[in-house]
Amino acid sequence: MSTPTDDLRYMSEALRLARQGRYTTQPNPRVGCVIVKDGIIVGEGYHARAGGPHAEIVALKQAGHRAFGATAYVTLEPCAHHGRTPPCANELVIAGLRRVVAATEDANPLVAGKGTQILRDAGIVVDVGLMGDEARALNAGFLRRINGGLPWVRLKLAMSLDGRTGMANGESKWITGPDARRDVQKWRAMSSAIITGVGTVLADNPALTVRPEEWSEWYYGDVVPPLRVVLDAQFRTPANAALFTAPGRVVIVGASEQPARQQELAAVGADTWVLPGRDGRVDIGALLKKLAADGANEVLVEAGATVAGSFAKAGLVDEYIVYMAPVLLGSSARPLLDWPLASIRDQRRLVIRDTRMVGGDLRLTLRPK
Repeated sequence: MSTPTDDLRYMSEALRLARQGRYTTQPNPRVGCVIVKDGIIVGEGYHARAGGPHAEIVALKQAGHRAFGATAYVTLEPCAHHGRTPPCANELVIAGLRRVVAATEDANPLVAGKGTQILRDAGIVVDVGLMGDEARALNAGFLRRINGGLPWVRLKLAMSLDGRTGMANGESKWITGPDARRDVQKWRAMSSAIITGVGTVLADNPALTVRPEEWSEWYYGDVVPPLRVVLDAQFRTPANAALFTAPGRVVIVGASEQPARQQELAAVGADTWVLPGRDGRVDIGALLKKLAADGANEVLVEAGATVAGSFAKAGLVDEYIVYMAPVLLGSSARPLLDWPLASIRDQRRLVIRDTRMVGGDLRLTLRPK
């Protein structure tokens, strides 16, 4: 008979497994499963890729006949519908599980509550909620997309100690060190899409890729290349931009039809979207809704002060990832955000969720209060 301490230990292991899918499962949620019989782990697995076997199926295959009468610890309610794979809840019933502990219910209306009901109808004891906060945090983007029709938006910023991002002449390489720049690769790899502005493309000519040579210490499996999105109201992105020299899909988003430029960009492999907004600018809210409708769970914004400020002002940032370098750039250097606030009453308070050193730089993870 398992104790509460045992339950925590096995669910912690299931969450550890689920995290191995951070870079590969999108648009599916990250899920881990551990099967325990007589105090021994007899099967474990995680969901590695959309279309591949779910965590429960991997764990059941490893457990074999030992799954009969065992307990399964799974970080998300077992699915109850036929998608690319058969329902996991039914497979757990067939295997003869005695008990299933799920960290949280699935927000997907095709599943929510149905998977646990299948298990209970078969006489399996079901407990839901153990380490639910941790499980939800791991799938914040999936839950936000399913529940609210928007992806989870992270805004990545790099700044000096005095809150500057580059010199007045545009020079900005490099404020942070190589360890911080490598760390950014993780956020890119976890994202369904990376958003930047045409100003950044024209000034820095970034590729915005997840660079394979920097994966070895932390990645599991083949990273799904994130969609690279450029906010470009007038379709000014050059056809020879570095974006088009790397594998992966590129979308240029304009605010009005520009047939000649759109055709030129299409010739180098770009998709072009037109999302009319106000004052000739792209409606970023509409863009996020479209990305979510296409299956984007998490979006990383890597852009200059203007685009970064537009997301912040619109209240569309769920999480700030700020790298602070121990350097001073002076008062004439560029600010972190283009967001003029008139008085102290207009200040925006953030909550610090994590602080850690990354090489010689400090990384802050913050969320709006």
